[in-house]
Amino acid sequence: MKKIRLTYNAPVTLTFVLLCFVATLLNYITQGASNVLLFMTYHSSLANPLTYLRFFTHVLGHSGWAHFIGNASYLLLLGPMLEEKHGGDNIVKIILVTALVTGVINYIFFPRVALCGASGVVFAFILLTSFTSFREGEIPISFVLVAAIFLGQQVYDGLVYDDNISNIAHIAGGVVGSVTGFKFNRIEKSSY
Repeated sequence: MKKIRLTYNAPVTLTFVLLCFVATLLNYITQGASNVLLFMTYHSSLANPLTYLRFFTHVLGHSGWAHFIGNASYLLLLGPMLEEKHGGDNIVKIILVTALVTGVINYIFFPRVALCGASGVVFAFILLTSFTSFREGEIPISFVLVAAIFLGQQVYDGLVYDDNISNIAHIAGGVVGSVTGFKFNRIEKSSY
């Protein structure tokens, strides 16, 4: 009888999701205090060193378990494919760049809004995934459709609803994924 073993081929994605889980658990245990201190970016003083740390760590914190589960599901679905195609180091860069871009945008343009969660990273992964069958000189229809559907919905929701969801973080994450997708595929094609 052949043994079945459990494996996971995306250590960066799994580590990121586990860090998000720990941050969400801490948020639950501390009744929100850990998110305010470490895992949420908002318009705090630039003299406070934690402000700069939170530009990156806000992607780990989540407002609750439903928020975490929604983001974790997408990350665990898309992350392994992206990590296999682009490598763990590039996935770390995408996560860090998305965190920084969404954190700074939120800090500058939305001074009264706190931001937490990995939704920007999820949108970066979604748009980056649409480039998996990219060929030089072509724009994949999957990219056009994903951009129109996912990002179009975020623009619409941002204009119509006041629901405490950072649509700009989703859009910024999608832009990071799009730019990265074009860049990675251009680099891959030129290395042949």
